[in-house]
Amino acid sequence: MRCWCRTALVAACLVAEFTPGAAPAQDYPNRPVTLVAPTAPGGVIDRICRILAARFSEAWGRQVVVEHRPGANNQLAAEYITKSPPDGYTLMVSPEVTFAVNPSLYKRLPYDPFKGFTPIAGLVIINHALILHPSLPVESVKDLIELARKKPGSLNYGTFGAGSTGHLNMEMLQTMSGTKFTAVHYKGATPALTDVIGGHIQMMFVSVGTAVPQWQERKVKFIAVGAGKRMELLPEMPTVAEGGVPGYEGVSWFGLFGPPGMPTDVVAKINAEVRRIFADPELRKTMDREYFTPIVGSPEELTERIKADEPKWRKVIQDAGLPPQ
Repeated sequence: MRCWCRTALVAACLVAEFTPGAAPAQDYPNRPVTLVAPTAPGGVIDRICRILAARFSEAWGRQVVVEHRPGANNQLAAEYITKSPPDGYTLMVSPEVTFAVNPSLYKRLPYDPFKGFTPIAGLVIINHALILHPSLPVESVKDLIELARKKPGSLNYGTFGAGSTGHLNMEMLQTMSGTKFTAVHYKGATPALTDVIGGHIQMMFVSVGTAVPQWQERKVKFIAVGAGKRMELLPEMPTVAEGGVPGYEGVSWFGLFGPPGMPTDVVAKINAEVRRIFADPELRKTMDREYFTPIVGSPEELTERIKADEPKWRKVIQDAGLPPQ
């Protein structure tokens, strides 16, 4: 009996030793880490991923690679993550859309938006810019609303995917202003922006950091920000709310997530490294240049952010009359 017990104990120890996630945090990472981006290269998520990958690699002495898995409004990447081993070697940078928007936008999801992931840390908030092709004869949100009411549906706008914040922020603008625009969906912000600049579409919402260089080069008109109040770094730029849509706020946030069931000590180690990265004054300068606002906090705070946002986006989708897909 004693021999059997000793054998069982040894077997249990061996299982624990080789079970993913069982290794203590001090051994993490001991091999390359993959950072998944649910969108195509060239946008905000790509920039955040590359910042984190470079900083993680430097701190850990291990290669951290960025892997793009775009498609289905982040569902492809989300499904990949939720089915990955919970060992901390496959992580994802994702916007709120994956968790707070998709549950209302799709009848079925290949993942559980609340239980299917391990929240690790909030990353940044971005404000959206309302930009237009220079040929559009408007100079303000008020002008745009007046023109749209005269010609319902005649103005078109680009999105970085059906159900993306670039899409829903415009749907929210239409609902709140009593206007009607026509959506043109793209697979990413970059191709949509390219077509605004080229005059193939007339306007879009895009991150302020992406919009400002094009505006400074006079390639687009920049008429308002979606922030709740004027931005400190762009004090001259009015908000959409000031332009005649009281209460309007168009922002996006991004967080770092892993598969469900990650060891708490590994989560804590990654969270601590994210905090250290964002505390670097040099990185803060980079954040300012990109017009990013850091929101680094605990995993619990990231979870609460998701819970707070889901009702807001559910209402936007319902008010816009968008049927579940």
